[in-house]
Amino acid sequence: MPVSMNKELVEIYSDATNYAVMRHPGRRFPGILIQGDTLYSIVYNAESAKAALGRGDLKKATEEIDELVEGLRARLDHYKKVLLDHGLPLPFVETPRL
Repeated sequence: MPVSMNKELVEIYSDATNYAVMRHPGRRFPGILIQGDTLYSIVYNAESAKAALGRGDLKKATEEIDELVEGLRARLDHYKKVLLDHGLPLPFVETPRL
């Protein structure tokens, strides 16, 4: 049975490769598009860190978490810059980094 699909116009604020920022109709704030291969890498890093912690391998867990945080931080920083460049408010209140 075919899966239903619809087409709608979205507002694209950035079409940077692996860093697309767009607003879907009906949403107040833009979001980010994460490609499937990138999503897989994010999940893989998180699962690898969890497995390393389970084995007590803190060095490997730290490496995986560092990679995960670095990738997510880059996407968040790009998202914030794009919104600020377009005069849009952030959809969250930033708390100081730990």
